[in-house]
Amino acid sequence: MNLNITGHHVEVTPAIREYVVTKLDRVIAHFDNVTSVNVILSVEKLKQKAEVTVHVRGKDIYVESDDANLYAAIDSMADKLDRQVQKYKQKVSDHNHDALKHQSPEA
Repeated sequence: MNLNITGHHVEVTPAIREYVVTKLDRVIAHFDNVTSVNVILSVEKLKQKAEVTVHVRGKDIYVESDDANLYAAIDSMADKLDRQVQKYKQKVSDHNHDALKHQSPEA
């Protein structure tokens, strides 16, 4: 898995990088098919923003969150991403289950 963390108008310090990696590891542990993750951290006046795009097989999952505190924005982003990944995983699981259910048995 490739992980790319970028900062716009903010320096990505080792502490911030470690915090983001810790949060994303918790989320991505649910899902095996992640090929790459792009994180963009930005500051616009009083708004701290965290965006993430997770590339999985067949889909890109995009989540963004903003807050007055960058760490709070990262927390919120991780929670939203967790819900999106679980939703996608459930959808794929249901789709595979339905495909198996509709197959005709061989004679």
